[in-house]
Amino acid sequence: MQQPLFLKPVFQEKIWGGDRLHTVFGFDLPSNKIGEDWAISAHPHGVSTVENGEFSGQKLDELWANHRELFGNAKGDVFPLLTKILDAEDDLSVQVHPDDTYGLAHEGELGKTECWYIIDAEPGSTIIYGHNAKSREELEEMIKEERWDDLLKKVPVKKGDFFYVPSGTIHAIGKGIMILETQQSSDTTYRVYDYDRKDDQGNARELHIQQSVDVTTVPAKDAQLSIQQQNQGKSSVITYLKTPFFNVYEWQVKGVLNLKKNAPYTLATVIDGVGHLIIEDADTIKSESYELTKGTSFILPTDIAKWRVEGDLTIIASEPGIDA
Repeated sequence: MQQPLFLKPVFQEKIWGGDRLHTVFGFDLPSNKIGEDWAISAHPHGVSTVENGEFSGQKLDELWANHRELFGNAKGDVFPLLTKILDAEDDLSVQVHPDDTYGLAHEGELGKTECWYIIDAEPGSTIIYGHNAKSREELEEMIKEERWDDLLKKVPVKKGDFFYVPSGTIHAIGKGIMILETQQSSDTTYRVYDYDRKDDQGNARELHIQQSVDVTTVPAKDAQLSIQQQNQGKSSVITYLKTPFFNVYEWQVKGVLNLKKNAPYTLATVIDGVGHLIIEDADTIKSESYELTKGTSFILPTDIAKWRVEGDLTIIASEPGIDA
């Protein structure tokens, strides 16, 4: 019987990070300035390690290279998705990401389209999402003149909100927000503005003004969501996005939720609650049960066609889109 691949988190220290990945999720952190948990990643800047079963101890990028059958023999040189949990103890820099064409030409890696599920947000929290420039010339002028209040759009957020952030979108996560981020496997970020912060050595952090002007979508476009919900008793599946890059869902489990694969493989991270993942073998009528707790991340390989989740949990799941 094929087993799910449970993954060990990779933690990234950030100038804006804190300790809530410990206090909220129970992770054992290497410092109190951890901004990101790379929960499911094959990116060279932080590769996940399998913690169970036949492939225990192996890196996700190795599995993608040497055991493509686990992923339905999907195409592509790199595992296309990356799942993170972010803890913004302070404001993140105002930034923008390139698309695949620009990213591959200038950085040698994929562009970065992403999306955010707001795990938690302090009262009054805001994000920067979009801009007010009507032309690229006006964008360049407003950045040069540091007219940030005129340029940047602020949006209030609360727990349970969801945002799609395509490449070319100027954005920033605000202080006091925790998010689950699903993104393309890329670590290319162009900083537009960083509040004149200094690093640990007292140096101003690097900005990428020309690249930012090059890749920003002008005028800004509001990403349209078509959120759908399918109920199973008290449980439900909420579909947030279906894009060429990834499809993203919320599995809201109140008792039992039965699921089946829609793509060659599925990624999942528990953001709240406890329960069990049950995998059944249709041929032998045997089943295996796996404990799920807050912060658990796993991949369901292609041979797992059906599964169910039992308990009281919230899980954010994703799968590759048609172009991934």
